[in-house]
Parts: sequence; C-alpha cells; structure tokens
Amino acid sequence: MGHCAVKWLKMATFPIPKEVSHVTKTLSDKGFEAYLVGGCVRDLFLGEKPKDWDVATNANPEQIMGLFPKTFYENKFGTVSVVQEDVTDETLKVIEVTPYRTEGAYSDKRRPDEVSFAKTIQEDLSRRDFTINALAYSVEKDKLLDLFDGRKDLISGHIRAVGNPEERFNEDALRILRAIRLHSDLGFGIEPKTLAAMSEKADLLSFISKERIRDELTHIINSPNPSLGLILADRVGALKYMLPELIEAKDVAQNQAHAFDVWTHLLKSLDHAAQKKCPFHVRLAALLHDISKPASRLWSDEKKDWTFHGHDVMGAKMTKNMLERLHFSRETVQKVISLVRWHMFFSDTEKITLSAVRRLVANVGKDMVWDLISVRLCDRVGTGRPKESPYRLRKYQSMIEEVMRDPISVGMLAIDGKDIMEKFHEKPGPRIGFVLHALLNDVLDNPKLNTKGELTKRTEKYLKLGEKELKELGERGKEALGREEEEELSKIRDKYKVS
Repeated sequence: MGHCAVKWLKMATFPIPKEVSHVTKTLSDKGFEAYLVGGCVRDLFLGEKPKDWDVATNANPEQIMGLFPKTFYENKFGTVSVVQEDVTDETLKVIEVTPYRTEGAYSDKRRPDEVSFAKTIQEDLSRRDFTINALAYSVEKDKLLDLFDGRKDLISGHIRAVGNPEERFNEDALRILRAIRLHSDLGFGIEPKTLAAMSEKADLLSFISKERIRDELTHIINSPNPSLGLILADRVGALKYMLPELIEAKDVAQNQAHAFDVWTHLLKSLDHAAQKKCPFHVRLAALLHDISKPASRLWSDEKKDWTFHGHDVMGAKMTKNMLERLHFSRETVQKVISLVRWHMFFSDTEKITLSAVRRLVANVGKDMVWDLISVRLCDRVGTGRPKESPYRLRKYQSMIEEVMRDPISVGMLAIDGKDIMEKFHEKPGPRIGFVLHALLNDVLDNPKLNTKGELTKRTEKYLKLGEKELKELGERGKEALGREEEEELSKIRDKYKVS
C-alpha cells in the first residue's frame, strides 16, 4: 500500500491544554504515574488537535476518583471519567483516566474474557492495536515512551500492528476496520505483514456486532479520504461485512453519460462530498444514490446503450434495507432514503416549471432540499464529466428559494382542520383530512389560491360531495405529490432521452 509523506512535528509545538495537564499533574503530585496514551499522542505528534484525551496511570479506580471532585465510573475496564466544569471545548469536558491493564483471551473475537490491572505502562502498551497508537507521553517529564517504533511509523506513514498482527486481529477482529479507518483518516499505508493478516482474518468480522461495524463505517465515511478506506475494505475482504451491495457495483458499465463503472462513480461521488465537507447523511447518500443500478440495468436496442429505469425508487428500498441492517438511527435512514429516492430530479431550468420545483421541495422537505442539491453535484462530479454550469445551478437554486415561500404541506395552508370544523360544523374525522389534501393539491398547482377566502370557498364545494367521491378526491390529492412529479419527469426524460 502506498502512503503519504508525514511532516514530523515535535509535541511541544502543540500545547497541552491546562485541563489535561491538571489531571496528569494531580496524579503525579500524589505519587502516581500518568501518561497520555493512544490516539491523542498520535495526533499531537502529527500536529493535530486531539479529538479526545486519554490518560493511563498505575492508580486504581478508587484512588483516581478520590483525587477529583467530579467523576463517574461505570464500565468494567476500569476507566474513570474526570468531568471538567466550566469548559467550552467539548473535547476537554471529560478526560478519561484508565489504570494500566492487561487483557485475557478473546473467545468471541470481540471483547476480552477478562481485564486485569497491570503494574507497568510497558504491559499496558503491549496490548494495544497499532504501533502509532502505542505511544505514551509524560507531560510532567516531557518524556515519550515508544516501545514499538511507533514514532518511526508515524514519520514514514505506516500502520503496523503491535507484535504479531494475526494475534492482534484474533484478539479483536474490529481492529481490521480500525486499520482501514486510520488508512482513510491519515492516508497511511498498511505494513505488508499487517495487511496480509487483515486479509487472512477478515472473516472474523462475522463475530462483530452490527453496531460496532456501523460505528467504524461511519468514521470511514466521515474521513477525509473515504474511498481509500472502502477500496482497502474490498481488497482485504472486509467490505462484505459492511456494505456488500457495493461489491456488486464493480465493473458494471454505465451509459454514455458516465466515464466510469458504477463502483468508481459512487466512490468519486463520495470523495467529492468529503471534499465539500458535507454532513454524514449527504456523504452516505452520495455513496448509495446509484446502488441499485446493477440490479436495474437493461440494454436498450433503441438507444444502443444501457438504461437504469426506476433505479432511484429501487435504490431507496435497497438503502433502507442496508442502513437498517447496520442499525443506523431512524433519522439517518429517513434522510438518506429521501435523498436517494429523489436524486434524479430534472434540473433543466429552460424546461422545468415552478410547480415541479414545488413538488420536489415537498417531497424532500425544506430542510433537506439543499442537501439534495449537494448530492446532485457530487453525482455530476462522479460521472467524470464537467459540473453543471454555474448559471444553470444558480437559476435552479433561485427557483428553489422562490418556491420555498409557497405552501408545500397541509400545515402551510391558509386554513386548517379547526377552521373547517368551526366554519362548517364538521366533526373530527377523515373527511377533514381528505378536504385538506384536496386543497393542497389545488395550491401546489397555483400558490395564489392559498388565501383563507379562496380555500374556504373550495372547502364548501368539497364538503358537498358524497362520502365516496370526497374520499377519492382526498386520496388523489394525497398521492398527487409523488405521482405527478414522477409522471412529469418521466415525460421529460423520455422526450430528451435521459434515464
């Protein structure tokens, strides 16, 4: 694996926050050892601000808690969380202090059967995963403890397991994904023996919970170079435990609008989302927006090209299954599904109408429409073709801003269910909902109708309809958003030979 050059920076160039040095000094003043360990030491040497701070000590949990006014201790690994009051920096609000420890066998390949406290920092470091995470730094002594040449690997840009890599991955198979995450985060190469062991032990990931796999996948997608991680995951056989559907996208040729196969297109779309520093749900949608293309691909003799009709609808269903399998939050699942489902919106401002734009905003919601634009831009970049022209994009954005002032949901109508019940002495029930959806359908076509007087007149007319006819009208209105948008886009795509 290739690696990037790492600029060597002394730790002294990045100041240790007083909140951290207070913890280590308090321990040292009482005669205990105290070292910064793990990722925070690695980040300090790279000149980066640590995302969290971990301290290792020879004090036991009870002794640690006795030294600080506010702590909590609720895990079997001995970690005591020291709470810092009146701190604005989130990374400094809690400093984790853990006694030196050794670990027993990992019979389930996920967690140690037992954890015992060790006597020395050397024993503690020898159980860690990678050399660049097995560094310990004494703030008070300004002393670095480097037993496994972690500093050398930081300089050369290598990820190397501590000791025997097969043993490290046998102990905890999740370390395979952590190596992939570090590769994405830092751009470091994987040392050959460690890489070989990752491939050999990848099937141990079957023992790992979906939640832990989800968390590592999230870190990879949120990294600066997510495609590096996914390519490596595929290479070592780990991707099938994360997003196996992506593997089906490899070598799947697309139509003439694309320069790359589906796999490469999705990775390039994701990387562009990372470069734009998009939020996680947008990155995930950029990665999955064409996930159903392998399943929906058909050859068109008429066009002499591949078509992917309905891949947006099918992709939304696949995305739901994939994300629920990994136990992502309901909010994340719904956001990504919506972006995948509607990413094929037609954006030719010379042909599109404000009514169509209103329906698009109604489909994804006001809070998500700009995320949808971001996914579309990532999709365009991922084709290998030029971006949408700046004018065209600006024009479409101006149309969105214009319609954002128009009603796009029942809740934004000039009258509501209470108005209808009071004015027409209607009882609560489904008839009210049918009327409101019928009114919304009218207003989507003509926002100027959204006045209390106009809607009241239309309500009077609708309430005179028979029960069956009113219900049918309401159901039609309820379904109109998606159906009319699909019909309109289908006609436009057929007319201009786009899929």
